[in-house]
Amino acid sequence: MLTPKSTYRLQIRSSFDLTAAAETVPYLVDLGVDWVYLSPVLTAEQGSDHGYDVTDPTSVDPERGGTEAFDALCRTAHEAGLGVLVDIVPNHVGVATPAQNAWWWDLLAKGKDSRYAEAFDVDWDAGGGRIRVPVLGDSDTEEDQLKVVDGELHYYENRFPIAEGTAQPGDTGAQVHARQHYELVNWRRADSELNYRRFFGVNTLAGVRVEVPWVFDEAHSEVRRWFAESLVDGVRIDHPDGLADPAGYLEKLRDLSGGAYTLVEKILEPGEELPERWACEGTTGYDGLAVVDRLFVDPAGQPALDAAVPTERFVHMIHGTKRGITDGILRSEVLRLARLVPGSAQLDPEQSADAIAELLTCFPVYRSYLPDGADHLADAVLNAKVRRPDLGPVIDALHPLLNPYLSDAKAELTELAVRFQQTSGMVMAKGVEDTAFYRFNRLTSLNEVGADPSIFSLDTHEVHRALLERQEFSPLTMNSLSTHDTKRGEDTRARITVLSELAGEWTEALDQLNRLAPIGDTAFASLMWQALIGAWPLSRERAHAYVEKASREADASTHWTAPNAAFEEKMHDAVDAAFDRPAVNGLITSLVEKTAAPGWSNSLGAKLVQLTMPGVPDVYQGSELWETSLVDPDNRRPVDFAARKQGLVDLAFGALPQIDDGGMAKLLVVSRALRLRRDRPELFSGYRSVLSTGSAAEHAFSFDRGGAVTAVTRLPLGLERAGGWRDTAVVLPEGTYSCAITGTGFEGGPVPAARLFETYPVALLVKEEAQ
Repeated sequence: MLTPKSTYRLQIRSSFDLTAAAETVPYLVDLGVDWVYLSPVLTAEQGSDHGYDVTDPTSVDPERGGTEAFDALCRTAHEAGLGVLVDIVPNHVGVATPAQNAWWWDLLAKGKDSRYAEAFDVDWDAGGGRIRVPVLGDSDTEEDQLKVVDGELHYYENRFPIAEGTAQPGDTGAQVHARQHYELVNWRRADSELNYRRFFGVNTLAGVRVEVPWVFDEAHSEVRRWFAESLVDGVRIDHPDGLADPAGYLEKLRDLSGGAYTLVEKILEPGEELPERWACEGTTGYDGLAVVDRLFVDPAGQPALDAAVPTERFVHMIHGTKRGITDGILRSEVLRLARLVPGSAQLDPEQSADAIAELLTCFPVYRSYLPDGADHLADAVLNAKVRRPDLGPVIDALHPLLNPYLSDAKAELTELAVRFQQTSGMVMAKGVEDTAFYRFNRLTSLNEVGADPSIFSLDTHEVHRALLERQEFSPLTMNSLSTHDTKRGEDTRARITVLSELAGEWTEALDQLNRLAPIGDTAFASLMWQALIGAWPLSRERAHAYVEKASREADASTHWTAPNAAFEEKMHDAVDAAFDRPAVNGLITSLVEKTAAPGWSNSLGAKLVQLTMPGVPDVYQGSELWETSLVDPDNRRPVDFAARKQGLVDLAFGALPQIDDGGMAKLLVVSRALRLRRDRPELFSGYRSVLSTGSAAEHAFSFDRGGAVTAVTRLPLGLERAGGWRDTAVVLPEGTYSCAITGTGFEGGPVPAARLFETYPVALLVKEEAQ
């Protein structure tokens, strides 16, 4: 199996298509990249900027360049020595515009008689034999807007098929609609009455059943061609938790690909591991990101930050937010599970639904993969019985139904047991990532996908242990710092993290900001001001767009379905104040000035650790310079590759750039680390901690990968306050070394940290005997 030494993620879309991607190949080679990593390229909803709403899995998207451009890109990459990794989406398809999705159109036209009825996950009984499509508005006369036009049923710009023989001349649109295999319903009914599985709470992404052999084959026909024609070297699997049988899916995919390198977009909670039987090399790296970020957080700042934004414990907060999801946007999924409880259980349907919702709420990880993860279900049972003692008997009765292996090790999983597993991840994602992460706001750099914000920091011993485990158990997993799904770009987080070293000043400034520009929600205000500080300077438009999305995701003072105009006006006024009012702007810019330099130190340190630690490092497009994005779609802004190409040309002359707004120092670190990993893989064959001595030893973090030694600075403000490095030394293994970043030479043994970090707060040392 061919495996990457590093990857570089490119977001493919109409404005940066496959032909444009091919033009970046020489730059990627010069940067030191080993594989190019593409976002979804199969045909998606027209105008889609991300590509996760695939409408035709059998073709490469013409808007993204089409088949010829895709094949050309793969050939160009291979000719340049690069491998190709592609993101694929097996869980769902886009159905926003039915006419663009032939499978969905046929299903709507023919209902249960459609060949594709087996491909979609529809509860026909719940809909009275019809698929509920939630598109109608709120007025009592919405059906009056239904029109028969050219053999189709139209509702404003929405078009739907008409079943054969169900429309006669003179019929009204409403009369024709009543005879269809689908029922257009008010959009608000989706949360409790939808009868097809979707992606999370997105009505326009319908789940598909790739566990059905012919569905798998047809949904992967183009992917099969990629491997048959040796165009692609590996795949990244989007949202495997939505699949009925992730392990079985990965086995089939491995057969299709001939055993190619495979990663899964699986969110592992702290301490959780991938099931051993999964045929993949690892995850897309959020677990590693959580470890790296916490290396740079000052534990001494926690008490002051806790006091500044008082809130309930995170474990209790997420119980509330997750329960809100099971009772809200995913109520239809809960009710479907309750309908699957067998009558022989003799349980009250309402109590069953209540208990299922509580179990989903108490589930400690995204999902189980029975028989793997049965202990997580048992844990949820215990927690649910503590929180809801009134439901204890019902919960006990449901436990063996949700895990048939409890009573019979050879049991077959029922639809109830399978669907519960598919649903728990949806509840976790929406309740934690997309709600609680916008409410638990003491230090928002910790609120990242795959992380637990209640874990404030990690010391050097804990990080060494985590990286050693990575080397021993998942050496080919991906290492990420920024992705298209991260809540904040890596360098935005790095600057926010500095607030843990400025806890007193930050809390005082936060109090002043709340007095000068109050919004009436102190918890969200903390998130808002941290975001502006972390991403500053940013355009007013970006700032407004971010706070609107973030506040509605928090679902506290305002909501997606019911915006609070008064609150949002105050919030937007506060954002304007950051730009226009001298007192507010002065506070923001003062904090930016205090956090900029230590933030850059954190950025370089985190980047070098990520690029050189065990695993396969990914560089998210453009993040070789400062990546100060906020949540999507902000992180999909165009990338200036011309500037980055010129930057590499400038660095080729041997200059050592200053650490400043331009980001050239980061480009230097990234390019030198990537080139070393690509050209000297033997230097990255193991992992051994490298210890430090002296009064500031805890401010250095170093490790030896087998000839390549990484050394970085942590908690730079605390180091400065303590008087600098003084007698601190990093104890290198025996040998002679040169720094791949600066060219400086060092001998093994104790090396003064002041000399090691004289030019930059990071060093990448290469053992000369290994050459």
